[in-house]
Amino acid sequence: MTIEIYTHQFVLHPTGGIYWKEKKTWLLADVHLGKVAHFRKNGIPVPRHAESFFYQKMEELLPLFPIKRIIFLGDLFHSFQNNEWHLFEVWVKKQSFEMTLITGNHDIIPNWKFEDLGILVKKSWEESPFFFAHFPGQNTKQFVFCGHVHPGVTLTGIGKQNMKLPCFYKSPKQLILPPFGIFTGLHIIKPKADEQIYVTTAKEVLEIKEKLP
Repeated sequence: MTIEIYTHQFVLHPTGGIYWKEKKTWLLADVHLGKVAHFRKNGIPVPRHAESFFYQKMEELLPLFPIKRIIFLGDLFHSFQNNEWHLFEVWVKKQSFEMTLITGNHDIIPNWKFEDLGILVKKSWEESPFFFAHFPGQNTKQFVFCGHVHPGVTLTGIGKQNMKLPCFYKSPKQLILPPFGIFTGLHIIKPKADEQIYVTTAKEVLEIKEKLP
């Protein structure tokens, strides 16, 4: 699904990423690399092959459009450096586009580790008329793209069955991306009248116009 913000075109992709057409840029939030290894280290039985999900998603995204840059909107890694860092390092070295990391609360790996890979590290990024950050509620007059919340909604069927789905959560001055990573959980939101919800089923993006419970 493509939406327009301040005359710019943004493609909302079912993986949870957003493609900014004018700048040939992908926006990704809350990837949480290393979470699988973190879980396994703490005795939580997560299949090791789940470590490859990020790279499988990127194989799907990268051929879709011309790409000059990726902006990671925080929480690229879940915690301290572990075995998954080496997978990421190999992947980065194979890419020819620029990467920028907007640091989030989980990004505790030293900045120089990313900078040594050629990744620009910033607390926020301004590119008029937009502002890129990890946390919502930025004190700026520009339109904000961010993450952190892991927004989701609960949809209720005719038989009163419930389904929770991640979503893109847009208000007049802000768009919060769903988590790009796995095992991240969702924060269920209730949109106001002037807000838009675009759910992703991993196969398609749909705008929800009905009032949510």
